[in-house]
Amino acid sequence: MRKKILIVVGTRPNFVKITQFKKEAIQQNIDLKIVHTGQHYDEKMSDVFLKQFHIEVDYFLNISNKTPNSLIGEIMIKLEEVITKFKPDLLLSVGDVNSTLAASITANKLNVTLGHVESGLRSLDREMPEEINRILTDEISDICFVTEESGIENLKKIGKTEHQIAHVGNTMIDTLVHFQEQIEASTVLDEIGYENYILVTMHRPRNVDTKESLTKIISLLHEVTKKHNVVFSLHPRTKNSFEKNDLLESLTAIDNLKIIPPQNYFAFQKLIKYSFCVVTDSGGIQEETTFQKIPCITLRENTERPITITKGTNILMSFDNEKIINHLKEIENNNFREGEVPVLWDGYATGRILKKCIDFLA
Repeated sequence: MRKKILIVVGTRPNFVKITQFKKEAIQQNIDLKIVHTGQHYDEKMSDVFLKQFHIEVDYFLNISNKTPNSLIGEIMIKLEEVITKFKPDLLLSVGDVNSTLAASITANKLNVTLGHVESGLRSLDREMPEEINRILTDEISDICFVTEESGIENLKKIGKTEHQIAHVGNTMIDTLVHFQEQIEASTVLDEIGYENYILVTMHRPRNVDTKESLTKIISLLHEVTKKHNVVFSLHPRTKNSFEKNDLLESLTAIDNLKIIPPQNYFAFQKLIKYSFCVVTDSGGIQEETTFQKIPCITLRENTERPITITKGTNILMSFDNEKIINHLKEIENNNFREGEVPVLWDGYATGRILKKCIDFLA
């Protein structure tokens, strides 16, 4: 009898991690269904990803956008109905968002074997909600799928056995590899009109939620645009903060700065691929720049993806304009490390995960 696997996602970063699962499931004779909780659901920043990747969602929970507690509770109630109906042999919970935690607890309480995709990552910053979601999900997972070596050590520290830990690679890279042709075909660079630009994204509260932090962004961009064109992909949260603090006009007045709305996946990956470097506070972009060997300056106090620093092209630092400018000079002078692609970031992680699932269930 075919094994039945239920995979639960809820946000845009999750979608990027699951694009190859249905195809691989067919090849491995697995009955795999996808649940979309609806944690992120809008046309421009969510639905377009699903359409681009041709992801067929089997169950859409359509939760309302509430507080974290009520959101998690609603997911658990609705997901229990799906699990009762589908009766999966194993549930795969993806990433580190509230949907991840809700799905993991639900599987545990219903005695469904639980696998965690992107397991073992740690920022060591418990003020981050994602860190708590990672810790709790890993604790109750039966099998942990790891993207990098640090995850193995972190999982061993909490008592996971070798049988429970599978170093499989990074499913985000599977998506990058599989869709290279579509990424290259994007016309976004024609629309931008820049060459040799710096790509900027900012959305974390510490960097965008106060007038002081927004003023630092404007000051940095004034300095950087003296020598470089800059493309700023403006997250809705960040835009709202600029507007609320009456600083949007000051931002848009900067010369050599192109402000663009959030892009679809193919367009954004092409922007990364042809950039001079990326300045960001994102998590996933650290991995994407490492794979594409593009220098990345991450404006955070910590990262849950240390391999992007130890082997990749990422550097982690606090938001200090002078230090950022100095690192840009290093890149200009070819004094920035080239980096290497981590082991198993080869486009085949999804297949390894499903094979491990079948072996684990045997």
